[in-house]
Amino acid sequence: MNNIFVTALLVFLLLYSAPIALQTSDARKIMEGVYKQDSSRDASWRGQLDVIDRKGTSRKKNFAFRRLGAFGNSKTLVRFTDPPEVRGVGLLSINQQGINERQWMFTPAIQRVRRIAPQERARRFLGTDFSNEDMAERILDDFEYRMLGEGGDVDGRKTWKIEGKPVSSDKSQYKFVYLWVAKDIPYAVLAEYYDQSGKLARVLKSMQIEKIAGIWLARAVEVSTPSEGTKSVLAISDVKFNQGLKEEMFTLQALEKGDVY
Repeated sequence: MNNIFVTALLVFLLLYSAPIALQTSDARKIMEGVYKQDSSRDASWRGQLDVIDRKGTSRKKNFAFRRLGAFGNSKTLVRFTDPPEVRGVGLLSINQQGINERQWMFTPAIQRVRRIAPQERARRFLGTDFSNEDMAERILDDFEYRMLGEGGDVDGRKTWKIEGKPVSSDKSQYKFVYLWVAKDIPYAVLAEYYDQSGKLARVLKSMQIEKIAGIWLARAVEVSTPSEGTKSVLAISDVKFNQGLKEEMFTLQALEKGDVY
């Protein structure tokens, strides 16, 4: 009788656990493809942010972006160029496994670099719909992935819907993320971010996706905050890869210089 019970239990586990494990593996493999398709060693581009409040009033902010290292295992620097009130503001992010202190901000008005504490990750970055955490590149291994199945069409592209959960609470402000990854290209075309209470916090949509120097990139990104009725639209231009950027450009000393480029 015991042998029959054990056999039945093993059959049950094989039938029901194996598909779950396979789906998890598939989701991870798809996300690895999203990260690895960007094979660049460094990148730079210019961004214009159109920040729109609930009344439809728009404010524009321009910045330059630089990245050193592989996507998701890098150092990034964002430096605002205008309007005058934000000119020179910089954000340095260390997007690398095993690094606990990941973000620092320089503010010209006080001529000071300060660390972005974990409890500040959810704050809006300079009044935009991007949070401080959203301005950094997410590390692949900070999340566990699970396949939720077909995601339907997003702007004419068939997608997979994948759930991402932080491996621990110190890795992200979000409780979980839903990602819609296109089937025809290794790119996340839509994402929903949920806070620790399970409430939808942000929606990100990638648009005008193009292949530049063999790398897929969205030339426009819209991030909205449903609870507040606001959104920020990012337009990307002057994209360059593998320019030979130097390590000394991504230090606290370089951040403090406040150079606008």
